[in-house]
Amino acid sequence: MTVPLPRTAVRGGALAAVAVLALSACGAAPDTSTSTADGKNAATATSAADFGGLDALVKAAKKEGTLNAIALPRDWANYGALIDGFQKKYGIKIAVENPDGSSQDEINAVTSRKGQDRAPDVLDLGSSFALSAAQQGLLAPYEVASYADLPEGQKDAKARWYNDYGGYISIGCDAKRVKTCPTTFADLLEPRYKGQVALNGNPTKSGSAFGGVYAASLANGGSFDDIQPGLDFFAELKKNGNYTPVESTPATVEKGETPISIDWDYLNAGYADEFKSKGVDWKVSVPSDGQFSQYYSQAINKDAPHPAAARLWQEYLYSADGQNLWLKGYARPALMTAMEKAGTLDRTAAAKLPEVSGTPTFPTEDQQSKAKTVLGQGWAKAVSG
Repeated sequence: MTVPLPRTAVRGGALAAVAVLALSACGAAPDTSTSTADGKNAATATSAADFGGLDALVKAAKKEGTLNAIALPRDWANYGALIDGFQKKYGIKIAVENPDGSSQDEINAVTSRKGQDRAPDVLDLGSSFALSAAQQGLLAPYEVASYADLPEGQKDAKARWYNDYGGYISIGCDAKRVKTCPTTFADLLEPRYKGQVALNGNPTKSGSAFGGVYAASLANGGSFDDIQPGLDFFAELKKNGNYTPVESTPATVEKGETPISIDWDYLNAGYADEFKSKGVDWKVSVPSDGQFSQYYSQAINKDAPHPAAARLWQEYLYSADGQNLWLKGYARPALMTAMEKAGTLDRTAAAKLPEVSGTPTFPTEDQQSKAKTVLGQGWAKAVSG
């Protein structure tokens, strides 16, 4: 079994009904002084132990009663099951705002709502955006109980963020609309795919689209230090008419508006499952010429209006139950290797992951920051016109 690394469902329209609990419209500065009898404050707790133990954290979180989340569609990496499981286990309502939002939307919400009770408590960010949020001083340091088991290089040394789940960039294709499905980036340039190739978002704002451009770069002579060939590739796709600016979502896939979608493998695999009953034959392949893998990262807003619930949510996500729920959504959980060794991994779910070969590598913080700068300066020009 390949244990590489690593959202099934998709950040976009709805494969299933999305029950979104609206956040309060506005509000005064929240009281983040949730504390224990001996004066320990949840807003400054750097671990459950630091707050007096998990039971104390659960009690404080239940007292708060709500968790503000953002950009978590229920059909993305099995988040619907994760949200339902947390609410059932602890009786704490999760209010999900802007479920189809991007990583940049999450950061914008944190900065624009500082001191408000409608600010997000927790964030699920593309790794480059997690780095940016940490550099801006927006994140609270917090070590979950399983922090030590997270692979080195996949967690911030100050525990302001750490990887949660991830996958490989893949090419999804509607085999009933596309006669011959592409399996490599080179294939995507063929004239037969005119107006059919889409990304899941704008790479300057979306982690999945960012990964798509990085993968295209690797497929065209680029490297982690040089994402420019990826920009050049999409400029060529645009020039020959193959690239469509329509952002891929479950709705656009179902309607046939984006018959070819460059996206994470767990999202594309989710399409394949969900759309079988609707007559869509969705094929998924990890391109051999541009194999790029990346995780999303979990973080807590430093000024979270519900600091105890935010920390309890992290503990839940990094428990075996939480990690296996992501795995059931075709996303590779960050603790996958540790869980396999401990015998807590859902092996049936793991066996259903899209196949890949080799050991994944990841760009460093500096490489990602440089790539974001290049994309920010050149993306609009590459696909304009």
